[in-house]
Amino acid sequence: MSINNPVLVLNQNYQPLNVCNARRAIVLLGRGKAETLIDGEEHIATVSRRVPIPSVIRLIYMVKRPLVRRRLSRRAVFYRDGFRCQYCGMKSKNLTLDHIVPRSRKGAHVWENVVSACTPCNHRKAGFTPREANMRLLTTPAAPRPNPYYIFHHRQIEDEWRQFMPWME
Repeated sequence: MSINNPVLVLNQNYQPLNVCNARRAIVLLGRGKAETLIDGEEHIATVSRRVPIPSVIRLIYMVKRPLVRRRLSRRAVFYRDGFRCQYCGMKSKNLTLDHIVPRSRKGAHVWENVVSACTPCNHRKAGFTPREANMRLLTTPAAPRPNPYYIFHHRQIEDEWRQFMPWME
């Protein structure tokens, strides 16, 4: 259904902000809050005319977005660590999460205390710290830097959007 087509929303300075559906984009256009930069191939028929469904719109006003810290999740930790065990360096899709300071010792569930580990290394370390288990971390864990374009990394990007996303070229 064309009213649910994805539409790229750009800030006043042409920086990608978000993706909304065509219905929301048409409302923004109708209220004078945005302008169409690229029309899509489909149209919506109204009582008096055919309205092209936009593919890219730009807001008339500037929206300041705060940089948001990324939420801690298993998948995010595995991506941060490159799907590599942080103790032995083995690359694998079958990893576990390991707390450097174990939860049983009041270790926090935060970016700086969680790493990817293969099952053998995780069992070997068990409830010890890396020093007590005589194991060394390959990298010091840290929270990923805030990235305003993170919402686009795991999304289907339309061809006509690419000109507004320089990091993709």
